[in-house]
Amino acid sequence: MSGNSNVLTDDSWLSRADQGLFRLESALALIGGLAAFSLMILAVISVGGRNAFNHPLPGYVDWIEQIMPLIAFIGISYTQRLGGHIRMDIVIGHMRGRPLWAMEFITTLVKLALMLLLVWGTWAHFQRAFDFNAPLWSRDSTMDINIPLWPAKLLVPVSFGVLALRFALQLWGYARAFRTNASHPVAVPLIEDAATIAANEAASVSGFSQDETLI
Repeated sequence: MSGNSNVLTDDSWLSRADQGLFRLESALALIGGLAAFSLMILAVISVGGRNAFNHPLPGYVDWIEQIMPLIAFIGISYTQRLGGHIRMDIVIGHMRGRPLWAMEFITTLVKLALMLLLVWGTWAHFQRAFDFNAPLWSRDSTMDINIPLWPAKLLVPVSFGVLALRFALQLWGYARAFRTNASHPVAVPLIEDAATIAANEAASVSGFSQDETLI
């Protein structure tokens, strides 16, 4: 399931690293939001130009091709930190203590291994498009106005690399939680029950905090 998660902090090195990486993830998520907004602006310009001047925005599809990776990939680590990705927790949601942290550690380790393979593959894909000796350092470009494709291809391994760092931090957090048998560890997304998720969503809509909503 997908829902809100509570990520706790303290003065430990783990929490400081988590908060430092979260600042980077937040900045990247903001860039992704601005990219989505720019796509809307481009659509208005293109449609307006076609209707008013019979001249749509040149290379509109090419610009979409460049912007889509920003929207699709740059915010995935931010969402992972908040525990917002869709997951099946029918079984794991009933676990507590060390069995829960062991299962979270194993699944996160698998995800980290997969992500490292994706970083390797997407970096190779970027290298096939990048050439210092080519015009604009590009071996390929878009079909209409010839925008180099390597920046969009570079964005994918960069985004996956940040996500791999997030998985590594969460592995550290789950290992620490397993060792100390912590009930509320730091730097990892804690699964919230349906009542808490509903209260948080109501608070976010109303503009009040959860405590004020309960009062």
